[in-house]
Amino acid sequence: MSARLSRGAHSVAGQVFALQAVIVLLLITAAALALVFQARFDSERDARNRSLAAAEAFAHAPGLPEALMSHDPTAALQPLAEAARRASGLDFIAVMDLRGVRYTDSRPELIGKRASDISRAVAGESFTQVFKGQPSDAVRAVVPVRNADGEVIGLVGTGIDVENVSHAVEGQLPLLVGATAGGLLLGTAGAALVSRRLLHQTRGLGAAEMTRMNEHHEAVLHAVREGVLIIGNDQRLILANDEARRLLDLPQDAEERHVGDLGLDPRTTELLASGRVVTDHVHLAGDRLLAVNVRPTMAYAGRPAGRVVTLRDSTELASVSGRAEVARSRLQLLYDAGVRIGTTLDVARTAEELSEVAVPRFADFVTVELLEPVLRGDEPSRGGVYTEMRRAAITGIRSDSPLQPVGDLIRFEVPTAPMAAALDAGHAVLAADLNAAMGWRAQDSQGTRVALEYGLHSLISVPLQARGVVLGMANFWRADTPEPFDGEDLSFAEELGARAAVSIDNARRFTREHAMAVTLQRSLLPRVLPDQSAVEVAYRYLPAKAGVGGDWFDVIQLPGARVALVVGDVVGHGVHAAATMGRLRTAVHNFSTLDLPPDELLGHLDELINRIDQDEAGGAGTADGTADGNGNGSGAGGDEAEPDAHAERASSVTGATCLYAVYDPVSGRCRMASAGHPGPALIRPDGRVEFPEMPAGIPLGVGGMPFEAVEFELPEGSRLVLFTDGLVEDRDRDFDTGLRLLAETLSRPGRSPDQACSDVLATMLFPVPSDDIALLVADTRRLEADRIAEWEVPVEHSAVSRVRNAGSAQLVEWGLEDIAFTAELILSELVTNAIRYGSAPVGVRLIRDRSLICEVSDASSTSPHLRYAATTDEGGRGLFLVAQYAERWGTRYTDRGKVIWAELPLTGGAEPQPPAPLDLEALEDLAW
Repeated sequence: MSARLSRGAHSVAGQVFALQAVIVLLLITAAALALVFQARFDSERDARNRSLAAAEAFAHAPGLPEALMSHDPTAALQPLAEAARRASGLDFIAVMDLRGVRYTDSRPELIGKRASDISRAVAGESFTQVFKGQPSDAVRAVVPVRNADGEVIGLVGTGIDVENVSHAVEGQLPLLVGATAGGLLLGTAGAALVSRRLLHQTRGLGAAEMTRMNEHHEAVLHAVREGVLIIGNDQRLILANDEARRLLDLPQDAEERHVGDLGLDPRTTELLASGRVVTDHVHLAGDRLLAVNVRPTMAYAGRPAGRVVTLRDSTELASVSGRAEVARSRLQLLYDAGVRIGTTLDVARTAEELSEVAVPRFADFVTVELLEPVLRGDEPSRGGVYTEMRRAAITGIRSDSPLQPVGDLIRFEVPTAPMAAALDAGHAVLAADLNAAMGWRAQDSQGTRVALEYGLHSLISVPLQARGVVLGMANFWRADTPEPFDGEDLSFAEELGARAAVSIDNARRFTREHAMAVTLQRSLLPRVLPDQSAVEVAYRYLPAKAGVGGDWFDVIQLPGARVALVVGDVVGHGVHAAATMGRLRTAVHNFSTLDLPPDELLGHLDELINRIDQDEAGGAGTADGTADGNGNGSGAGGDEAEPDAHAERASSVTGATCLYAVYDPVSGRCRMASAGHPGPALIRPDGRVEFPEMPAGIPLGVGGMPFEAVEFELPEGSRLVLFTDGLVEDRDRDFDTGLRLLAETLSRPGRSPDQACSDVLATMLFPVPSDDIALLVADTRRLEADRIAEWEVPVEHSAVSRVRNAGSAQLVEWGLEDIAFTAELILSELVTNAIRYGSAPVGVRLIRDRSLICEVSDASSTSPHLRYAATTDEGGRGLFLVAQYAERWGTRYTDRGKVIWAELPLTGGAEPQPPAPLDLEALEDLAW
């Protein structure tokens, strides 16, 4: 029962009943209130009229003026006023003088008291009002009393209390309430009858259900792409939607007609009239192949059961399904093109990827031709007529293609040929039937005849354009596929060509920048290593495929037969990284001439980089985008500028790393320091591979921390391997794993440095390295003891000649008599200077290497300076003579003082001849 009530309350009928009841209630309530207000208004108006009539009558009563003028007006008028009040049914009659003082009143206690608000009556005007105040609220009338001359001599006030007026209205309320209740009852009963009828008609459905049912009804009738028929138990058509009318070609007045009268073919009529249940029954109706479903309907409201028939056009569904499948395959092909084209940033390979992705899913053969500058990575010319291109790729379903092979020059000389027409128009051109493409056949009559005999019958030519510049041409051919290309294929080919053109242009621009960066990088790396005896060196440098970085290496010859081994890495790729590398390498060369220890050299390099960064940061505001004197910005001329055509914006060098090692073949000691760079690998003579512990240094340009050097002695035959992190580390291999693999490779014995470089790269190199690789392999050597001569020199002038004689004897022993005189002269000057201006101990060392090295050391840190002595000066010419006779000379500082060195060639052919014989004993007294 509650369920029925709930359903009725939420049904359309219940909602209509509630709405009608509310409307009736509101109407009757409004009517009752109107009657109440009208009754109150009428009662108040009647009270005003009665009061005014009584007041007028009493004011004009005979004898009233004389009574007012009598000695005691109250005694004369009070009885008369009370009699008149009772006769008229008023609540009070008061006679007042012009001041409002009462002579008479229904309440004796008010006699002698003044009434308020009587000015209008004193002025001779009669009026009525609803008075609110003391002694009570009342509807009153005030009338002036005039004498025979018309003068106002008094006032008469009459009235009825408001409370009595309300009592009159309240007396009518029972009647009003009764009438209201009756009207409400009748209105509600009528609404209930209407709602009951509506409930029966709508079967208790709610508004949302009715709306949804109507929407479903409209959708089934007009929108559903499936035919729907409802047939009654009497074989009459009850309902047919638009799709069913179209599929069966039903007449307009088909509904309510018998199935046999619809003009259908006998087989269809028999199926509809049979009443049997069928599921997806394939039925031929005219020229349509229909999928038919028949289901019975349930009986309701005394109506017999019928059946519903649905019809679906299988022919159209198959066509739509085919088109959807084609569209899906095209979308998948475009997706595959986006993934597979442009994976290598190589122009030729990108062209091959375009041809491979389209065969065989779109075309039987695909050829790609590119302009010569594009293949080289250069910028192709804008505009103009393109008459020839180089074939860059060809892919087909068979290998015996009649088309020209890769590398051939393809010409487009006939303007009406599809290729030339596409280039001229700037969009794809379709030649659905190549037999009718006379322009194409005229291009190469012999070649096209062979192509037609082979079976090529349809072509789409697509110009490859990016940024408004033509890069090449893609041609899609069909041979084995019988269907020719159509308009939809043309749009798809143009979309595929547009995507491929972007990838080809990216590869072209990368090729150009990569070639520039590689050229710059290789020009800045050492081309020929210096001749030296300290180490046997082999090296490799490989730029990254994805972009040249800033890796570099160097071998620098130092005084005293020593050698400096350097590797470094600048963060980043491209031309800027290569240029920065060149600046750092030059700075290292310059600082190495000062013969600084590794840690001090890195400190100076770090300071230099900080200064460069500060200078470039200060000038960055004018590096790009500033206006010239004519107010033009960097884009003068209005042409679209390529990002890689702009000058590289100055950026920070911070992030560069460097490893600097100095090896001394005399002592066998190696000293090195690192600025954030991986340490070297050390291979002992027995084949053990070690990675010496290096102090952790910060990268160059960070500043704020000193660098620390480490020194160790290398046994003769040791091998040092310096490398950049690109050798051991990549996306698929961490640094520690790379070090272990490098150690295994370096532990193989019996290989020269060059062979070791080759083996390391063969083992460690990635197929496509993501970073540059610099590798330096150095086998250390020790100078034989018989090629070194050393003496301790007493701090006395007489020791100079002894050292000179000992040195001369050693040169004779070495077979260097040709340079004995020059060597004695230089030794004399250097030793004399050390004794005179230096501090003990003083030592002399001669080294016979590729040149004769003379070294004089002392404990002083003062450095001599070359200067020109005046004619009258007694000294100051010693260092000048050393500079003239030595091939090179200089000073280096040690932990305990300094070393002044000079190098002489081993033969005297290039030795400058002195103008006259010199007295070496006298030269000992020359001051510096």
